[in-house]
Amino acid sequence: MSLDTSASATDSGATPRPRRWRIASWAPVIVLVALCIIIGLINPNFFSFGNFVRMSQTAMIPLVLGLGATFIILMGSIDLSVEGILTLGAVILSMLVLNGANANDLGIFGIFIVLAVGASVGFINGVIHVRLKVPSFMTTLGVWFIGVGVANALLGGMATRINSPMIRGLAIDRFLGFPWGVWLALLCFVIALVIQNYTRLGRYIYALGGGEELAELSGIPVGRVRIMTFTLAGIFYAVGGILAAAQLGLGNAQIGNGRLFTTITAVVVGGTALTGGRGGVHQTLIGVLIVVVLNNGMVLMGVKPSVQIGVQGLMIIAAVALSIDRKLIRIVK
Repeated sequence: MSLDTSASATDSGATPRPRRWRIASWAPVIVLVALCIIIGLINPNFFSFGNFVRMSQTAMIPLVLGLGATFIILMGSIDLSVEGILTLGAVILSMLVLNGANANDLGIFGIFIVLAVGASVGFINGVIHVRLKVPSFMTTLGVWFIGVGVANALLGGMATRINSPMIRGLAIDRFLGFPWGVWLALLCFVIALVIQNYTRLGRYIYALGGGEELAELSGIPVGRVRIMTFTLAGIFYAVGGILAAAQLGLGNAQIGNGRLFTTITAVVVGGTALTGGRGGVHQTLIGVLIVVVLNNGMVLMGVKPSVQIGVQGLMIIAAVALSIDRKLIRIVK
């Protein structure tokens, strides 16, 4: 005897996943393709190889930062320490590798130290948030200012020029026409994708975003997962600091200015829900491309920078409004 599974699901009270959400998951890709077509028709130079290289250089840092922020947002938390960790990492790197301020030349070991610093600051974020039960918003806001303050104190308000060929090579030397920094960002994306889809930590992050109480009842070590995720995010932010220092060729306390806004914009526009549990690093990649393509198109069309910032603000509001399932939210905080 055959069974009508769809009818059974309806009769039993189970609600199938709304079709509009399945369509909405493809919306960022559709928007990206539409933007490329429209901008390309207005200005054919958009499709030139040189412009693609410029866009890839613009996208590499937001992508790496967005990967770290995505894991935090998937848990239903928020991380505002992006600029603090990036700035601290860039400044420490500029002081450890061959530079114009001191005799240090640690080379690749300087990179490892910066990654360790990023992981340590992320770990501190997680410990304060979990053990002291301070909301992630306030914890990371404080760490943001501390990171920038320490970076400023280390340099005394000055800037340190980076002379290391290895670091500068990330922005200058190219493979297949693209800077090595772009390939490093793509490698970070692949690593993040593997963590998200093929590790226990990735599954636990989604579980926390879907409901922390239920995850705890299922035996998931909620506190440990949160600390590990903030530590992981700190490493990605440190990589962003390395790329920023390589791109500018120096380290200073202002190097992270504006990075948080672009990072959150890319994650949200890509379709990762601020309420947690839905989205992923693959969608953040699309979100980064949307932001970069839109900004590049506005530059090609001569739009003023002030208007560009306003457009990004509208994008965030629209993306959040489209990504929230209002049936699951009783109170808007």
